[in-house]
Amino acid sequence: MKDDILDAAERVVMKLGAAGLSIDAVAQEAGVSKSTVVYDHKSKSALLCALIDRRLTAEMDSQAKAIAEAKDTLHPELFGRLKAAEREIDDVDRAVAMAISASVSHEEALHKQMREWTLADLEAMKAGPKPEAALLAYLALSGFQCTSFFGFHHWDEQERARILEGIRTLYSAYPET
Repeated sequence: MKDDILDAAERVVMKLGAAGLSIDAVAQEAGVSKSTVVYDHKSKSALLCALIDRRLTAEMDSQAKAIAEAKDTLHPELFGRLKAAEREIDDVDRAVAMAISASVSHEEALHKQMREWTLADLEAMKAGPKPEAALLAYLALSGFQCTSFFGFHHWDEQERARILEGIRTLYSAYPET
């Protein structure tokens, strides 16, 4: 039932954006009573945090799998993230990214979660060889992903692959310090 409600919340966010997310809209979309949504998610804020948490958890799981598969690369943490970034950003990803953007300034729990996620990524870049090169490549990847997630630009599959390969090359060619 909780997944059904979060699925409905994703559909509402896709249709109406984060501002259109309401307990009533989600209940109607899920075909359940408002009290059912409130029972599972005490407020609109809690519902939004649960939705974002689910998407971020899925993203982090995908990233962890890609990192494990990149264990034999120059920098598994970086190259795994690059591999995970190869997938096309879909409309749900974009809608949730916009919801995060709209909510992060007034949702302290979400802001804290995003800071922790970023700090973990930055620490992972330090942990491997050539930490300065990894940091620069990670920042390039982050900019590329933000541009994609927020729909500022769409790259076709070939362009996407070329850009990600360029970021790998940035890391590989960067001088050791």
